[in-house]
Amino acid sequence: MQWINRFRRIKIVLITCAAIIAGVSLFVSDRLVTDLKQEELRKMQVWAEAMRSLNSADENTDLNLVLTVLDGNNTIPVIVTDSKGAINNYRNISIDADEDTLAVLHGLVSGMRESGNIIRIEMGSYAPDDYIEVCYSDSLILTQLAYYPYVQLMVAIVFFLVCLIAILSSKRAEQDRVWVGLSKETAHQLGTPISSLMAWTEVLRDKYPGDELLPEMEKDVTRLRTIAERFSKIGSAPEPQSDDLIELLERVVTYIKRRSSNKIQFVCHFTKRPLYVRMNSPLMEWVIENLCKNAIDAMNGEGTITINVTQSDEKAIIDFSDTGKGIPKSRFAAVFEPGYTTKKRGWGLGLSLAKRIMEQYHKGRIFVKNSELGKGTTFRIELKK
Repeated sequence: MQWINRFRRIKIVLITCAAIIAGVSLFVSDRLVTDLKQEELRKMQVWAEAMRSLNSADENTDLNLVLTVLDGNNTIPVIVTDSKGAINNYRNISIDADEDTLAVLHGLVSGMRESGNIIRIEMGSYAPDDYIEVCYSDSLILTQLAYYPYVQLMVAIVFFLVCLIAILSSKRAEQDRVWVGLSKETAHQLGTPISSLMAWTEVLRDKYPGDELLPEMEKDVTRLRTIAERFSKIGSAPEPQSDDLIELLERVVTYIKRRSSNKIQFVCHFTKRPLYVRMNSPLMEWVIENLCKNAIDAMNGEGTITINVTQSDEKAIIDFSDTGKGIPKSRFAAVFEPGYTTKKRGWGLGLSLAKRIMEQYHKGRIFVKNSELGKGTTFRIELKK
Protein backbone atom coordinates (compact mmCIF):
# COMPACT_ATOMS: atom_id res chain seq x y z
CA MET A 1 0.00 0.00 0.00
CA GLN A 2 3.03 2.28 0.38
CA TRP A 3 3.30 3.05 -3.34
CA ILE A 4 -0.46 3.78 -3.46
CA ASN A 5 -0.11 6.35 -0.67
CA ARG A 6 2.92 7.86 -2.40
CA PHE A 7 1.01 8.10 -5.66
CA ARG A 8 -1.89 9.81 -3.90
CA ARG A 9 0.51 12.36 -2.41
CA ILE A 10 1.95 13.01 -5.86
CA LYS A 11 -1.56 13.55 -7.23
CA ILE A 12 -2.33 16.02 -4.44
CA VAL A 13 0.92 17.93 -5.13
CA LEU A 14 0.17 18.06 -8.86
CA ILE A 15 -3.39 19.24 -8.29
CA THR A 16 -2.18 21.89 -5.85
CA CYS A 17 0.50 23.13 -8.27
CA ALA A 18 -1.98 23.22 -11.15
CA ALA A 19 -4.47 25.16 -8.99
CA ILE A 20 -1.79 27.67 -7.90
CA ILE A 21 -0.57 28.17 -11.48
CA ALA A 22 -4.13 28.62 -12.74
CA GLY A 23 -5.01 31.04 -9.91
CA VAL A 24 -1.90 33.18 -10.38
CA SER A 25 -2.41 33.18 -14.15
CA LEU A 26 -6.03 34.27 -13.85
CA PHE A 27 -5.14 37.01 -11.34
CA VAL A 28 -2.27 38.44 -13.43
CA SER A 29 -4.28 38.27 -16.65
CA ASP A 30 -7.24 39.97 -14.99
CA ARG A 31 -4.98 42.82 -13.81
CA LEU A 32 -3.53 43.19 -17.30
CA VAL A 33 -7.00 43.27 -18.85
CA THR A 34 -8.17 45.89 -16.33
CA ASP A 35 -5.11 48.09 -16.93
CA LEU A 36 -5.40 47.78 -20.70
CA LYS A 37 -9.10 48.60 -20.53
CA GLN A 38 -8.34 51.79 -18.58
CA GLU A 39 -5.64 52.70 -21.09
CA GLU A 40 -8.07 52.26 -23.99
CA LEU A 41 -10.63 54.42 -22.15
CA ARG A 42 -8.08 57.25 -21.82
CA LYS A 43 -7.20 56.90 -25.50
CA MET A 44 -10.85 57.13 -26.49
CA GLN A 45 -11.36 60.18 -24.28
CA VAL A 46 -8.50 61.92 -26.11
CA TRP A 47 -9.87 60.72 -29.45
CA ALA A 48 -13.36 62.01 -28.57
CA GLU A 49 -11.92 65.41 -27.60
CA ALA A 50 -10.13 65.51 -30.95
CA MET A 51 -13.42 64.72 -32.67
CA ARG A 52 -15.10 67.61 -30.79
CA SER A 53 -12.29 69.96 -31.86
CA LEU A 54 -12.71 68.85 -35.46
CA ASN A 55 -16.45 69.41 -35.45
CA SER A 56 -16.17 72.87 -33.84
CA ALA A 57 -13.14 74.06 -35.86
CA ASP A 58 -13.20 77.21 -37.98
CA GLU A 59 -10.93 78.46 -40.75
CA ASN A 60 -8.31 79.67 -38.23
CA THR A 61 -7.97 76.35 -36.34
CA ASP A 62 -4.80 74.30 -36.82
CA LEU A 63 -6.05 70.76 -37.44
CA ASN A 64 -2.70 69.01 -37.79
CA LEU A 65 -2.62 67.73 -34.21
CA VAL A 66 -6.34 66.86 -34.28
CA LEU A 67 -5.99 64.81 -37.45
CA THR A 68 -2.91 63.09 -36.10
CA VAL A 69 -4.83 61.98 -33.01
CA LEU A 70 -7.81 60.82 -35.07
CA ASP A 71 -5.66 58.89 -37.54
CA GLY A 72 -3.62 57.37 -34.71
CA ASN A 73 -6.47 55.04 -33.65
CA ASN A 74 -5.89 51.88 -35.68
CA THR A 75 -6.97 49.24 -33.18
CA ILE A 76 -10.09 50.31 -31.26
CA PRO A 77 -13.41 49.94 -33.12
CA VAL A 78 -15.32 53.23 -32.84
CA ILE A 79 -18.59 54.68 -34.16
CA VAL A 80 -19.57 58.35 -33.92
CA THR A 81 -23.27 59.28 -33.74
CA ASP A 82 -25.10 62.54 -33.37
CA SER A 83 -27.78 63.44 -30.86
CA LYS A 84 -30.47 61.86 -33.06
CA GLY A 85 -28.63 58.54 -33.31
CA ALA A 86 -27.52 59.04 -36.90
CA ILE A 87 -24.11 57.61 -37.67
CA ASN A 88 -21.56 60.23 -38.66
CA ASN A 89 -18.37 58.21 -38.85
CA TYR A 90 -16.77 54.87 -37.92
CA ARG A 91 -13.27 53.35 -37.81
CA ASN A 92 -11.62 49.91 -37.48
CA ILE A 93 -14.83 48.05 -38.34
CA SER A 94 -14.93 45.67 -41.29
CA ILE A 95 -18.28 45.08 -43.00
CA ASP A 96 -18.88 42.60 -45.80
CA ALA A 97 -19.99 44.01 -49.12
CA ASP A 98 -23.24 42.03 -49.10
CA GLU A 99 -24.27 43.33 -45.64
CA ASP A 100 -26.41 46.35 -44.82
CA THR A 101 -23.82 48.80 -43.48
CA LEU A 102 -26.22 50.92 -41.45
CA ALA A 103 -27.95 47.90 -39.92
CA VAL A 104 -24.61 46.41 -38.89
CA LEU A 105 -23.40 49.69 -37.42
CA HIS A 106 -26.61 50.32 -35.48
CA GLY A 107 -26.39 46.77 -34.09
CA LEU A 108 -22.82 47.42 -32.97
CA VAL A 109 -23.84 50.74 -31.39
CA SER A 110 -26.53 48.98 -29.35
CA GLY A 111 -23.97 46.51 -28.03
CA MET A 112 -21.51 49.27 -27.21
CA ARG A 113 -24.19 51.19 -25.31
CA GLU A 114 -25.12 48.11 -23.29
CA SER A 115 -21.45 47.64 -22.37
CA GLY A 116 -21.23 51.26 -21.21
CA ASN A 117 -18.50 52.07 -23.75
CA ILE A 118 -19.83 55.48 -24.73
CA ILE A 119 -18.46 59.03 -24.38
CA ARG A 120 -20.74 62.05 -24.87
CA ILE A 121 -19.12 65.24 -26.17
CA GLU A 122 -21.00 68.54 -25.85
CA MET A 123 -20.40 70.78 -28.84
CA GLY A 124 -20.30 74.01 -26.80
CA SER A 125 -23.49 75.60 -28.13
CA TYR A 126 -26.52 76.56 -26.07
CA ALA A 127 -28.69 73.91 -27.68
CA PRO A 128 -29.22 71.02 -25.20
CA ASP A 129 -29.28 68.45 -27.99
CA ASP A 130 -26.09 69.63 -29.64
CA TYR A 131 -23.72 66.78 -28.85
CA ILE A 132 -22.06 63.76 -30.38
CA GLU A 133 -21.51 60.31 -28.91
CA VAL A 134 -18.38 58.26 -29.38
CA CYS A 135 -19.21 54.57 -29.04
CA TYR A 136 -16.39 52.09 -28.94
CA SER A 137 -15.65 48.45 -28.12
CA ASP A 138 -12.60 46.57 -26.87
CA SER A 139 -9.74 46.22 -29.29
CA LEU A 140 -8.85 42.84 -30.75
CA ILE A 141 -5.79 42.62 -28.48
CA LEU A 142 -7.88 43.28 -25.37
CA THR A 143 -10.50 40.73 -26.45
CA GLN A 144 -7.84 38.08 -27.02
CA LEU A 145 -6.19 38.89 -23.71
CA ALA A 146 -9.53 38.48 -21.93
CA TYR A 147 -9.77 34.89 -23.21
CA TYR A 148 -6.09 34.16 -22.63
CA PRO A 149 -6.37 33.08 -18.95
CA TYR A 150 -9.00 30.51 -19.85
CA VAL A 151 -6.71 29.15 -22.54
CA GLN A 152 -3.95 28.99 -19.94
CA LEU A 153 -6.29 27.19 -17.57
CA MET A 154 -7.10 24.60 -20.23
CA VAL A 155 -3.39 24.15 -20.95
CA ALA A 156 -2.71 23.67 -17.23
CA ILE A 157 -5.49 21.08 -16.99
CA VAL A 158 -4.18 19.21 -20.04
CA PHE A 159 -0.65 19.35 -18.62
CA PHE A 160 -1.88 17.96 -15.32
CA LEU A 161 -3.79 15.14 -17.03
CA VAL A 162 -0.79 14.23 -19.18
CA CYS A 163 1.47 14.13 -16.11
CA LEU A 164 -1.10 12.08 -14.23
CA ILE A 165 -1.45 9.57 -17.07
CA ALA A 166 2.32 9.34 -17.44
CA ILE A 167 2.83 8.72 -13.72
CA LEU A 168 -0.02 6.21 -13.63
CA SER A 169 1.37 4.35 -16.65
CA SER A 170 4.84 4.35 -15.15
CA LYS A 171 3.56 3.00 -11.85
CA ARG A 172 1.48 0.36 -13.59
CA ALA A 173 4.44 -0.75 -15.70
CA GLU A 174 6.60 -0.89 -12.58
CA GLN A 175 3.97 -3.00 -10.81
CA ASP A 176 3.73 -5.33 -13.78
CA ARG A 177 7.48 -5.85 -13.83
CA VAL A 178 7.53 -6.57 -10.09
CA TRP A 179 4.64 -9.05 -10.23
CA VAL A 180 5.98 -10.79 -13.34
CA GLY A 181 9.47 -11.06 -11.86
CA LEU A 182 8.09 -12.34 -8.56
CA SER A 183 5.90 -14.91 -10.32
CA LYS A 184 8.67 -16.27 -12.53
CA GLU A 185 11.12 -16.41 -9.64
CA THR A 186 8.54 -18.30 -7.56
CA ALA A 187 8.00 -20.80 -10.38
CA HIS A 188 11.76 -21.21 -10.73
CA GLN A 189 12.27 -21.78 -7.00
CA LEU A 190 9.43 -24.31 -6.87
CA GLY A 191 10.78 -26.29 -9.79
CA THR A 192 13.59 -28.12 -7.96
CA PRO A 193 11.68 -29.29 -4.85
CA ILE A 194 8.71 -30.36 -7.00
CA SER A 195 10.98 -32.48 -9.20
CA SER A 196 12.49 -33.99 -6.06
CA LEU A 197 9.04 -34.76 -4.61
CA MET A 198 7.98 -36.41 -7.87
CA ALA A 199 11.07 -38.63 -7.73
CA TRP A 200 10.39 -39.53 -4.09
CA THR A 201 6.80 -40.51 -4.87
CA GLU A 202 8.13 -42.90 -7.50
CA VAL A 203 10.48 -44.40 -4.93
CA LEU A 204 7.67 -44.75 -2.39
CA ARG A 205 5.39 -46.36 -4.97
CA ASP A 206 8.01 -49.01 -5.68
CA LYS A 207 8.62 -49.63 -1.99
CA TYR A 208 5.01 -49.42 -0.78
CA PRO A 209 2.83 -50.25 -3.80
CA GLY A 210 -0.33 -50.77 -1.77
CA ASP A 211 -0.19 -47.63 0.37
CA GLU A 212 -3.48 -45.71 0.22
CA LEU A 213 -1.85 -42.35 0.91
CA LEU A 214 0.39 -42.41 -2.16
CA PRO A 215 -2.33 -41.44 -4.68
CA GLU A 216 -3.24 -38.42 -2.58
CA MET A 217 0.42 -37.44 -2.29
CA GLU A 218 0.78 -37.72 -6.05
CA LYS A 219 -2.28 -35.50 -6.52
CA ASP A 220 -0.75 -32.85 -4.27
CA VAL A 221 2.58 -33.00 -6.08
CA THR A 222 0.77 -32.71 -9.40
CA ARG A 223 -1.08 -29.76 -7.94
CA LEU A 224 2.18 -28.10 -6.98
CA ARG A 225 3.47 -28.61 -10.49
CA THR A 226 0.30 -27.00 -11.89
CA ILE A 227 0.72 -24.02 -9.55
CA ALA A 228 4.34 -23.58 -10.63
CA GLU A 229 3.20 -23.71 -14.25
CA ARG A 230 0.67 -20.97 -13.57
CA PHE A 231 3.29 -18.71 -12.02
CA SER A 232 5.61 -19.30 -14.97
CA LYS A 233 2.90 -18.17 -17.40
CA ILE A 234 2.48 -14.76 -15.77
CA GLY A 235 4.02 -12.14 -18.02
CA SER A 236 3.84 -14.32 -21.12
CA ALA A 237 0.96 -14.53 -23.57
CA PRO A 238 -0.53 -18.03 -23.29
CA GLU A 239 -2.75 -18.96 -26.21
CA PRO A 240 -6.38 -19.56 -25.14
CA GLN A 241 -7.93 -22.78 -26.38
CA SER A 242 -11.49 -23.98 -26.59
CA ASP A 243 -12.29 -25.92 -23.41
CA ASP A 244 -15.33 -27.01 -21.40
CA LEU A 245 -15.96 -24.43 -18.69
CA ILE A 246 -18.37 -26.67 -16.74
CA GLU A 247 -15.82 -29.46 -16.46
CA LEU A 248 -13.18 -27.03 -15.26
CA LEU A 249 -15.53 -25.58 -12.62
CA GLU A 250 -16.43 -29.05 -11.32
CA ARG A 251 -12.76 -29.98 -11.13
CA VAL A 252 -11.88 -26.87 -9.10
CA VAL A 253 -14.91 -27.19 -6.81
CA THR A 254 -14.04 -30.83 -6.08
CA TYR A 255 -10.49 -29.86 -5.21
CA ILE A 256 -11.59 -26.97 -2.93
CA LYS A 257 -14.23 -29.11 -1.20
CA ARG A 258 -11.68 -31.71 -0.12
CA ARG A 259 -9.46 -29.06 1.40
CA SER A 260 -12.05 -26.89 3.13
CA SER A 261 -14.20 -27.22 6.23
CA ASN A 262 -17.35 -29.32 6.26
CA LYS A 263 -19.14 -26.13 7.29
CA ILE A 264 -18.62 -24.74 3.78
CA GLN A 265 -21.45 -25.66 1.41
CA PHE A 266 -21.10 -25.43 -2.37
CA VAL A 267 -24.24 -24.92 -4.47
CA CYS A 268 -23.69 -25.13 -8.22
CA HIS A 269 -26.19 -24.17 -10.93
CA PHE A 270 -24.71 -25.06 -14.30
CA THR A 271 -26.20 -24.76 -17.77
CA LYS A 272 -26.31 -27.69 -20.10
CA ARG A 273 -22.89 -29.14 -20.72
CA PRO A 274 -20.55 -28.81 -22.44
CA LEU A 275 -20.04 -25.04 -22.43
CA TYR A 276 -17.01 -24.31 -24.57
CA VAL A 277 -15.14 -21.05 -24.15
CA ARG A 278 -11.72 -19.85 -25.25
CA MET A 279 -9.48 -19.92 -22.18
CA ASN A 280 -6.19 -21.02 -20.73
CA SER A 281 -7.29 -23.75 -18.33
CA PRO A 282 -4.45 -23.56 -15.73
CA LEU A 283 -4.85 -19.78 -15.39
CA MET A 284 -8.63 -19.96 -15.32
CA GLU A 285 -8.45 -22.56 -12.55
CA TRP A 286 -6.28 -20.13 -10.61
CA VAL A 287 -8.89 -17.37 -10.94
CA ILE A 288 -11.71 -19.62 -9.76
CA GLU A 289 -9.64 -20.96 -6.85
CA ASN A 290 -8.85 -17.41 -5.75
CA LEU A 291 -12.52 -16.46 -5.77
CA CYS A 292 -13.49 -19.57 -3.81
CA LYS A 293 -10.71 -19.11 -1.25
CA ASN A 294 -11.54 -15.43 -0.80
CA ALA A 295 -15.18 -16.38 -0.27
CA ILE A 296 -14.18 -18.94 2.38
CA ASP A 297 -12.04 -16.32 4.15
CA ALA A 298 -14.87 -13.76 3.98
CA MET A 299 -17.22 -16.29 5.64
CA ASN A 300 -14.67 -17.20 8.34
CA GLY A 301 -14.83 -20.86 7.31
CA GLU A 302 -18.60 -21.24 7.59
CA GLY A 303 -21.28 -20.47 4.99
CA THR A 304 -22.48 -21.15 1.46
CA ILE A 305 -20.77 -20.53 -1.87
CA THR A 306 -23.14 -20.45 -4.84
CA ILE A 307 -21.76 -20.77 -8.36
CA ASN A 308 -24.24 -19.88 -11.07
CA VAL A 309 -23.37 -20.26 -14.77
CA THR A 310 -25.47 -18.68 -17.52
CA GLN A 311 -24.77 -17.89 -21.15
CA SER A 312 -25.82 -15.64 -23.98
CA ASP A 313 -25.12 -15.82 -27.69
CA GLU A 314 -21.66 -14.32 -27.29
CA LYS A 315 -20.43 -14.98 -23.75
CA ALA A 316 -20.52 -17.21 -20.70
CA ILE A 317 -21.27 -15.65 -17.31
CA ILE A 318 -20.19 -17.05 -13.94
CA ASP A 319 -21.48 -15.58 -10.68
CA PHE A 320 -19.69 -16.48 -7.42
CA SER A 321 -21.84 -15.61 -4.40
CA ASP A 322 -20.91 -16.04 -0.75
CA THR A 323 -22.60 -15.37 2.59
CA GLY A 324 -19.64 -13.48 4.04
CA LYS A 325 -19.12 -10.07 5.56
CA GLY A 326 -19.54 -8.14 2.31
CA ILE A 327 -17.64 -5.24 0.73
CA PRO A 328 -18.47 -1.51 1.01
CA LYS A 329 -19.61 -0.11 -2.33
CA SER A 330 -16.79 2.44 -2.25
CA ARG A 331 -14.25 -0.41 -2.29
CA PHE A 332 -15.64 -2.36 -5.25
CA ALA A 333 -12.80 -1.23 -7.51
CA ALA A 334 -10.13 -1.10 -4.77
CA VAL A 335 -10.33 -4.87 -4.08
CA PHE A 336 -8.58 -5.45 -7.42
CA GLU A 337 -5.67 -3.13 -6.63
CA PRO A 338 -2.32 -4.79 -5.85
CA GLY A 339 -1.66 -4.84 -2.13
CA TYR A 340 -5.29 -4.46 -1.07
CA THR A 341 -6.21 -7.01 1.59
CA THR A 342 -8.36 -7.23 4.71
CA LYS A 343 -6.58 -10.32 6.04
CA LYS A 344 -3.82 -10.24 8.63
CA ARG A 345 -1.85 -12.55 6.38
CA GLY A 346 -1.70 -12.06 2.67
CA TRP A 347 -0.11 -9.87 0.06
CA GLY A 348 -3.31 -8.73 -1.61
CA LEU A 349 -2.29 -10.10 -5.01
CA GLY A 350 -5.00 -12.72 -5.62
CA LEU A 351 -7.74 -10.54 -7.09
CA SER A 352 -5.21 -8.26 -8.79
CA LEU A 353 -3.72 -11.22 -10.66
CA ALA A 354 -7.20 -12.59 -11.35
CA LYS A 355 -8.17 -9.29 -12.99
CA ARG A 356 -5.00 -9.30 -15.07
CA ILE A 357 -5.59 -12.89 -16.17
CA MET A 358 -9.19 -12.15 -17.15
CA GLU A 359 -8.63 -8.87 -18.96
CA GLN A 360 -5.21 -9.27 -20.57
CA TYR A 361 -5.12 -13.00 -21.34
CA HIS A 362 -8.80 -13.81 -21.89
CA LYS A 363 -10.20 -10.41 -22.99
CA GLY A 364 -12.98 -10.93 -20.48
CA ARG A 365 -14.15 -9.15 -17.33
CA ILE A 366 -14.20 -9.70 -13.60
CA PHE A 367 -15.95 -7.31 -11.23
CA VAL A 368 -18.02 -7.04 -8.08
CA LYS A 369 -21.62 -7.43 -9.26
CA ASN A 370 -23.15 -6.57 -5.90
CA SER A 371 -22.40 -6.77 -2.18
CA GLU A 372 -24.17 -6.07 1.08
CA LEU A 373 -22.40 -5.68 4.38
CA GLY A 374 -23.12 -8.61 6.68
CA LYS A 375 -24.91 -10.60 3.96
CA GLY A 376 -22.41 -11.43 1.24
CA THR A 377 -20.82 -10.60 -2.08
CA THR A 378 -21.23 -11.66 -5.70
CA PHE A 379 -18.31 -11.58 -8.12
CA ARG A 380 -19.04 -11.92 -11.82
CA ILE A 381 -16.82 -13.32 -14.58
CA GLU A 382 -17.65 -12.80 -18.26
CA LEU A 383 -15.91 -14.88 -20.94
CA LYS A 384 -16.24 -14.98 -24.71
CA LYS A 385 -17.70 -18.20 -26.01
